[in-house]
Amino acid sequence: MEERVERLEALVALQDRSLEKLNEVLSDQQLEISELKRQVKLLAGKVRELRMSADEQIQDVPPPHYNG
Repeated sequence: MEERVERLEALVALQDRSLEKLNEVLSDQQLEISELKRQVKLLAGKVRELRMSADEQIQDVPPPHYNG
């Protein structure tokens, strides 16, 4: 009987360690996701700025070979 109890205690200890590791991994992934979201927002803003800048630079100018 005592052997079964020790085996169960060992299994519970192993599960506790596994849960702690999973919690650490989950926490690390959440931090990485937050950082990636921040970077995506930053890049989306830069793309928006570039589009606006490109739209401002595009003029309705006839091509050079056009002689009006």
